Amino acid sequence: MSRYLAPAGLEEALVALAGGARPVAGGTDLVVGVRQGRFPIPDDLVAIHRLAGFRGIAEGADGGLVIGAGTSHAEIVAHPRVTRDWTGLADASAIVGSPATRATGTLGGNVANASPAADTVAPLLCADAVIVCRSTAGERRLPLDGFATAPRRTLLRPDELIVAVELPAPAPGSASCYVRLEHRRQMEIAIVGAGALLRLEGGRVTAARVAMTALAPTVRRVPEAERILLGSDGGAAAVTAAAEAVAAAATPIDDTRASAAYRRAMAAVVTRRAIGGALARARGETVTIPASDTLFGAA
Repeated sequence: MSRYLAPAGLEEALVALAGGARPVAGGTDLVVGVRQGRFPIPDDLVAIHRLAGFRGIAEGADGGLVIGAGTSHAEIVAHPRVTRDWTGLADASAIVGSPATRATGTLGGNVANASPAADTVAPLLCADAVIVCRSTAGERRLPLDGFATAPRRTLLRPDELIVAVELPAPAPGSASCYVRLEHRRQMEIAIVGAGALLRLEGGRVTAARVAMTALAPTVRRVPEAERILLGSDGGAAAVTAAAEAVAAAATPIDDTRASAAYRRAMAAVVTRRAIGGALARARGETVTIPASDTLFGAA
């Protein structure tokens, strides 16, 4: 029979992890995985959702942001600094699962699960996020880029816990956007998704980040699309070429939600809308959160 541990503090939780226990916060993916028979309930579960300092959003160094790993998606999308400066992350947090999932599911869990369809990872990659991990041996800070090594696998050691996600301050003139193909408005898992962060100076793109969701074994950036956008005027030709580069880089699978061919065809469509949304925001235009609600029906 599994044991459920409720430690009083972080150090006690880390000791339990070092002893082989597994952490649980919102538990939204755990419950689904167990019900579907993908894996058994771990022998020992450590409740981490009430640990002091594990939840919340605070100012970071040099104007950045530190988001506690136990912070829910609902808390993220309601935070004024996120909706102002990391809008792509707000787009993603606003469409994770259902309202119940967003109220209980956590950012740390979304990152640690390393699902190829994890919505928040693409905007976090575009923002150059850093993952802060703790164990009884100390702390490690790892770039999110490369943190996921395969579906459901990361660089996180069994005795480590993600305690926070750090976001550097966005550069002036930059903006981000995340768009997901949706067949329904609730309880959806991304069929195809794309995130973009762009900086405009003097009418030219001086920084570009593009990442794709549910199109490869891990959520990842697409350097070729970024190179196409860099130095361009953000016009239709550059946006279309960048979107086509994402489709070319995609290695989708066939599953019950969509065929690989459909995913590849939609990759360019979704990416074009994500890049367009980021450009519009960088130009001072309003794109409502979540961007998927308004941009996916666009031409």
